[in-house]
Amino acid sequence: QLVESGGGLVQAGGSLRLSCAFSGYTYSGHCMGWFRQAPGKERERVATYGGYGRINYADSAKGRFTITRDKDKNAVYLQMDSLKISDTGTYYCAVRLNSGCPIRPEDFTYWGQGTQVTVS
Repeated sequence: QLVESGGGLVQAGGSLRLSCAFSGYTYSGHCMGWFRQAPGKERERVATYGGYGRINYADSAKGRFTITRDKDKNAVYLQMDSLKISDTGTYYCAVRLNSGCPIRPEDFTYWGQGTQVTVS
């Protein structure tokens, strides 16, 4: 089970921090990541954190977003700074039971319920 928190309404240029906790699975060597979906658009990768520590960001997130992970808590976080209106959407936490992180959302196994981020 994935439980997300931290979304909300923020003005452009502001910051938000998303959190995601993965329960029911003790092994921590899996891929965890963040995706987002804007209205009328497909779900897209934002950032991923692989089981061996490899981090990847979408071009739109580079330099503004930071993904971190706490393996002891089996949690992943997304610090979002310098937010833009185009960052608005529903953000989802996802897990793939493999150390490698794919790009396609359909390759992920577990999904959170989503948390809304609105940048005005």
